[in-house]
Amino acid sequence: MNTPSLHAPVLVVDDHADVRLALCMLLRSEGLEVIEAASPSSACQVAARQVLSCAMVDLNYSADTTSGHEGLELVSRLRDLAPAMPVVVMTAWSTIDLAVQAIRQGAADFIEKPWKSPRLLSTVWSQVRLYDAQEENRRLRAETSLHREGPGAICATESSAMRRVLDLIERIARADANVLLLGENGTGKSLLARDIHVRSKRSAYPLVRIDMGSLPESRFADELFGDESGVRPGRFELAHQGSIVLEEVSTIPVFQQAKLLRVLEEGELERMGSGQTRRVNVRVISTTNADLDAAARANRFRLDLLYRLNAMQVRLPALRERAEDIIPLARHFLLRECRRLGREAVRLAPSAERAMRAYAWPGNIRELEHAVERAVLTTLGTEIDAEALSLRSQGDAPLVLDCLTLPEAEHLLITQALERNDNNLQRAADALGISRQALYRRLDKRRPKDPAERIE
Repeated sequence: MNTPSLHAPVLVVDDHADVRLALCMLLRSEGLEVIEAASPSSACQVAARQVLSCAMVDLNYSADTTSGHEGLELVSRLRDLAPAMPVVVMTAWSTIDLAVQAIRQGAADFIEKPWKSPRLLSTVWSQVRLYDAQEENRRLRAETSLHREGPGAICATESSAMRRVLDLIERIARADANVLLLGENGTGKSLLARDIHVRSKRSAYPLVRIDMGSLPESRFADELFGDESGVRPGRFELAHQGSIVLEEVSTIPVFQQAKLLRVLEEGELERMGSGQTRRVNVRVISTTNADLDAAARANRFRLDLLYRLNAMQVRLPALRERAEDIIPLARHFLLRECRRLGREAVRLAPSAERAMRAYAWPGNIRELEHAVERAVLTTLGTEIDAEALSLRSQGDAPLVLDCLTLPEAEHLLITQALERNDNNLQRAADALGISRQALYRRLDKRRPKDPAERIE
């Protein structure tokens, strides 16, 4: 009784049915699963939809029986479709030149026809085991990143652009200067801020985060510096000896910037309504997707505050600028979701990987994360294909309001504006054509009165 193979299938490509039959019988006797293809085009169709541990490819087909041109072109196409899959080429017209050409096109090994079974099996098994080892190594690297102190997904990187950022962060973290993190929404600025704190000498002390874009101006001083009652200390006091992350720092109203500047310059603050000065020792890590230099030139941001925040500056590249990281990041999120849901491992089909590489990812890492999460939830099998990612349809659905009540329509429009603007109140208000204060009043009406009702 045959047991299911523990390895991904082996693809056998030959236009002679008897050759395919002999190879399939030989490989299946070794417990390997085999998929047949009679032509280069059908082989490419299989490789596009199926994860394979190895491909055995004839170099000569009916269109050209001696030169090996069709086979060499097929090797190149398979390498494009499935870069991690090893390809073993076969031909009865073997020459050193043809073997060298096949290796240059990406073939892993070369077998002559008629083959010797021990040699063929040894070659196939070595490639299958090498593929398995490489896949296991990728899985372990992704799993290790899940347990690392720090940003997890940020560390799942193979791009030189992101490696330079991480090398810089390694040096910056050990210093104690304030840091300004720049980058588009969804590039991982908050995760990187946490990584800086974890790697710093302040890691034993609190890391406090505050989203400046969602903070009402009327509560600015209370939230940051506390109030006279002392019932709730401000965020700076809570972060004493540690770090504070000021997210979307560009949204701080100009009137309030002077109060923040004093804390940065003197390390002193006063609770609202109290004349008592308190000392705080805090490292400030700021994030923004805005051009603060331009804001300073337009008098929307104090230049002296910018100098204080900008002692060290790091720009995170957009995902489209680090395309090599798309698949490692996707595998990281895939592993995390499978573990979270307690389901068996799911892998990306070649078609899914190609779709991911071709997509622009305007929402950056956050959009990729959501796409993978959605695909895991909707996929019943063990492979995620391009269709499951739904990349083409994202953002195409029209907004339907005619079946909603006025409060429901308002709720939907506000929610979508906040999502499009990364929960930044000022930008969401601008998009809706209302003032920030008007938006906050509408949010306050929707806010649950019972803390148990809140969704964090």
